[in-house]
Amino acid sequence: MTKDLTIGHPLKIIFSFAVPVFFGYLFQQFYNLVDTIIVGQFLGVDALAAVGSTGSLNFFIIGFCMGICSGFAIPVAQRFGAGDYGSMRQFIFNSWILVIIFSVVITSLSVIFCRQMLVALKTPENVLDMAYSYFVIILAGIPVAFFYNILSGIIRSVGDSKTPLYFLMISACLNIVLDLLFIAVFKLGIPGAAYATVISQGFSGILCYFYMKAKFEVLRLKKEDKVASGKKMLALLGIGVPMGLQYSITAIGSVILQSAVNVLGSVYVASMVTAQKISIFFSTPFDALGTTMATYGGQNVGAQKIDRLNPGLFWGCMIGFAWSVVAVLILFFFNDNLAILFISKTETPETTAFVVKHVFYFLMANGITYWLLTLVNVVRFMIQGMGFSRLAIFAGVFELIGRGVIGIIFVPLFGFQGACLASPLAWVLADAFLVPAYFSCRRKLIRMFGTDRA
Repeated sequence: MTKDLTIGHPLKIIFSFAVPVFFGYLFQQFYNLVDTIIVGQFLGVDALAAVGSTGSLNFFIIGFCMGICSGFAIPVAQRFGAGDYGSMRQFIFNSWILVIIFSVVITSLSVIFCRQMLVALKTPENVLDMAYSYFVIILAGIPVAFFYNILSGIIRSVGDSKTPLYFLMISACLNIVLDLLFIAVFKLGIPGAAYATVISQGFSGILCYFYMKAKFEVLRLKKEDKVASGKKMLALLGIGVPMGLQYSITAIGSVILQSAVNVLGSVYVASMVTAQKISIFFSTPFDALGTTMATYGGQNVGAQKIDRLNPGLFWGCMIGFAWSVVAVLILFFFNDNLAILFISKTETPETTAFVVKHVFYFLMANGITYWLLTLVNVVRFMIQGMGFSRLAIFAGVFELIGRGVIGIIFVPLFGFQGACLASPLAWVLADAFLVPAYFSCRRKLIRMFGTDRA
C-alpha cells in the first residue's frame, strides 16, 4: 500500500512511517549483533577482532552501495509525490541498469584487492587471514546488497515502510539459524558468519521483488517504460553518487580511526568492535529518521509543498532528541550486561574486565552526544530528499575531518580514550555545516516554487 506523506500532521505521519523503518533497521542490526555475539562466544576474541577489523572498510564499500540505492529512490519519491507515474517507472528502469553496472564493477575491484585493503588498514597480523576469509565473502555478495537495497528503497519511496520490515524480520531469523548452523554445527568458522549474512539478505531481496511485482501496480514496468535514458541516468547519478560518496567519505574517517586503533592490538580492536556494535544498535532510530526524512522531503518537494518542510524537520528532531535521552540512560545502567554478551566465557577475567571498561568509555562519549547525531541524520537526509544531495556530501567531508584528526593525532597521544571522541567531534563539525545549509536550500526552493502549492 502506498502512502502519501504530503498530507496530514508531520509528527503523526513521520512517526508512523519511521516506526516500521526503525524496526526494519533494528532487525538488520539485530542479526549483525548476533553475527558478532556468535563469533565472539564460539570462536573467541581474536575472531571477534578479525570480523571487527573489517568494519570500517565494510562501511566504506557497502555504505557506498547503500547510498547509491537511497539516492536512486529519491527521484522515484519525487515523481510519486508529483503524481507523474510514467516518469517514475522510467526512473526505476534506468536505476536497474545503473545498479547492474555498479554491482559488476564494485564487486570485481573489491574482491581482487580485498587482502591489500586489509593490509593497508594495518589489520593485526594474528587476525589478518581470518579477516580476509570473512570479508572477501561479504564483498562477493555486493550484488545481493544492491538487489535488496534498491528494491526496499523503491518500496519505501512510495510510502510503504512496513513491508521491508516484515521481510527483514524473516531475514533476521534466517540469519540467526544459519549462523548457528554454519558456525556451531558445520564448524565453518568466520566464513560461516559471512555466508549467513549474504544468504539471508538475498532472501529478503527476493521477497521484496515478488511482493513489489504482485502488489504495486503503479510500479509495474510497461513496455514504454523500458527505455534507457541518458538524461534520467544522469539525474539518478547526480543524486545517487553524491549520497554514496557521502557514506564513503564518512567511512574514510572511520578507516583512518580503525587503522589507528588496530595498531593498539587485538584486545583494543575487540573493545572497539563491541562498543561500536552496541552503539550502532542504539543509533538505529536515527537511521530510521534519516530514511523517513528523505522520503518526506522528496514527496513534499515533488508536490511543491515547501511549507511542510520546516514542521517536518522540527518534529523529526524532537523524536530523535527524546530517544537520545532514553538511549544514554540505558547505556549507562546496562553497559556491563551488554558488553559481556560479546565475550567468550573462556576469556580470562582480566581480559573481560578490560574490554568491559573500554566499552563503557566509548558508549558514554557517544551516548551523551546522540542529540548531535539526531541533527546529522534528520537534517542531512531532509536536504537529500529536497534534491540537494551534492551539498550533503560536505557533511561527510566534515565527519572525515573529525575522525581523521582523532585517528592521526589523538589516538597516538591518548590511546583508546582518544578514539572515543571521534564520532562526537565528527557530528559537531557536520552539524555546523548542515543546519545553515538546510535553510539555504529551503530558500532556493521557495524562490523556485513559492511557499505552498496547496
